[in-house]
Amino acid sequence: MSTSPNRSAKLARLWRWLGIGLLAASLAGCASVPAEKNPADPFESFNRGVFSFNDTVDRAVARPVAVAYVNVVPQMLRTGVTNFFNNLTDVWSFANSVMQARGQQSAQTFMRVNVNTFFGLAGVLDVATEVGLERHREDFGQTLGRWGVPSGPYLVLPILGPSTVRDTAALPVDYQGGLISNVDNIPVRNSLYAMRLVDARAELLKVDRMLDQMAFDRYSFTRDVFLQRRLNDVYDGNPPESP
Repeated sequence: MSTSPNRSAKLARLWRWLGIGLLAASLAGCASVPAEKNPADPFESFNRGVFSFNDTVDRAVARPVAVAYVNVVPQMLRTGVTNFFNNLTDVWSFANSVMQARGQQSAQTFMRVNVNTFFGLAGVLDVATEVGLERHREDFGQTLGRWGVPSGPYLVLPILGPSTVRDTAALPVDYQGGLISNVDNIPVRNSLYAMRLVDARAELLKVDRMLDQMAFDRYSFTRDVFLQRRLNDVYDGNPPESP
């Protein structure tokens, strides 16, 4: 297929960025070694270095761009952008629901995509939610977890943020399964990726203000919330009790 070279180049650039970030994080992580280690986070010293690197990049680039986006673009238009990308994500969620053998969930997501695509102006309007069709976010990491693959240690990836060994291994599959990666026109594809990242970052601005006002270890808080959320995602809100 004609898209294979483009996909390969995109993946190569992604892993090149990851490598740069990992190198910077390894240097920063040597500066401090936590006294206590969370069993789920055996690489905490290294992860804190990556977390610091990501925070620096975020404060210098991502957050200012997101703030400008919120200040310039009207709320109604921003909501439409969010709905559009959510609809694209629902397509991959449907595929993962099928792979997880979740019949009812697969049917709901399939109906969501069709309703929003045909009656919601290609997903700009979230008609499906209005009529009671619940959104089920699924990715390949959750699919692996569904079939018993353990999450493995917590990892913080350069630029991409919180993850686990299992979710990191699933990233190439999630990338290939995303509809945007199948766009042949490179400028259009890159513009869609950039717009999605800005929109996603803008959604987190309220969380930023809350975190900045609270005096606690932001790294530990982010880690614990992420791991709990991923556990809930895999077990649909009913995780097994911890020993």
